[in-house]
Amino acid sequence: MTGKKILGDERRKWILDKLITEQAPITGGDLAKQSNVSRQVIVSDITLLKAKGEPIIATSQGYLYMPASNQDTMIERTIACQHTPDKSEEELFLLVDHGVTVKDVKIEHGVYGDLTASIMVSNRKEVEQFMKKIDDTGASFLSELTDGVHLHTIMAQSEQTLERAEKALHDAGFLISNDH
Repeated sequence: MTGKKILGDERRKWILDKLITEQAPITGGDLAKQSNVSRQVIVSDITLLKAKGEPIIATSQGYLYMPASNQDTMIERTIACQHTPDKSEEELFLLVDHGVTVKDVKIEHGVYGDLTASIMVSNRKEVEQFMKKIDDTGASFLSELTDGVHLHTIMAQSEQTLERAEKALHDAGFLISNDH
């Protein structure tokens, strides 16, 4: 869709169709370029679509359409971790190498309460893209606000996969266990 500016409802329908058919994250910048509007207009459109109940999530790689049926086959678990920022890539690699998708990161902030950020990484390439975005933008990890303590929601096809990943995290010293 290059050339003319796509307006309002037509643009939101176009965004939704694009996210559904693409099945891979699309950046707000790419959507903006293709529809000849600003990135901020796309952010507003995504907010409106989410408010209407569309299952769109913002990941570090871009926007993703995530219908509940895709998540129904996945088993989720929340794990508690602690490490320094320089260990973040190692932690994420360890998880995805065990066949786990890291859905998000959560911290408990003293003022704001629970803060959650979507990560949605399932392989090394996605982890590398996530880490590059952190590096390129100079962003901080949420866990830097809590002395490295954070939660991850992890997803996999089986309990056994989650168990193996959790054991690997424990063995690497990332997992906060009851014996801490």
